[in-house]
Amino acid sequence: MLRAAFLLSLALLPACVSAQEESDWIAYRDVYRQMIWFEKYGKPKQFLQNHFRLRPRDKSVSMDGLRLALNSKTAQVSLALDALGRAVLPFSKAAYDDNAELVINRKAGQFKAGPWVSIVTRPDGVYAAADLRVACEQLLAYLRHGGDATGKRCVGVQFTYSKNDAAQLQFQAAGGAVSALAAKEGPAFEGDVVQGFRVFAYRFAALPEAGQVVTSSTPLAIAALLE
Repeated sequence: MLRAAFLLSLALLPACVSAQEESDWIAYRDVYRQMIWFEKYGKPKQFLQNHFRLRPRDKSVSMDGLRLALNSKTAQVSLALDALGRAVLPFSKAAYDDNAELVINRKAGQFKAGPWVSIVTRPDGVYAAADLRVACEQLLAYLRHGGDATGKRCVGVQFTYSKNDAAQLQFQAAGGAVSALAAKEGPAFEGDVVQGFRVFAYRFAALPEAGQVVTSSTPLAIAALLE
């Protein structure tokens, strides 16, 4: 069921960035050009967010201790990574002009790197079913804008938690009925080699159209399920 989870992948990266994945550094200018693609995207995207992401090529590669820094001739800035290897990339003209580098503290070729779009989480933990449907459609439209997801359709969204998080998710129908969403083990995003997360799939067709998903804690990520 989770094989249909679809997120923006490295398909949008230029060849020069792909080549630099064999090194422990990536040219900031190349990443900037790809990240700005999302900023300039003119269709609705209020439910989407864009990160720079590092993800292991092999399941034996650990994320523990992974660090990312933006190095220029005049400064070194550490960029915080979340549990899924995502960082907020600063848009800096000075770093661009200085031909700065994004540096990781690992051996060459251990990680894939590039833009990563996902659905925004809510601090109150309450997600209207209508909003989640729109969010999925927005992500699908963005993928299609980049030439991906041809022939796919939105069938739901996936909430991801760490394996030790005891979070619970419920669907509360507009009529008052409550249904618990079942947790399974799997990857946060389709194509990830790292498994072992607690994931909850909310499939639109399985529950009433009107209602809301209520979470007991904030997920690490929300992905679109496309088939």
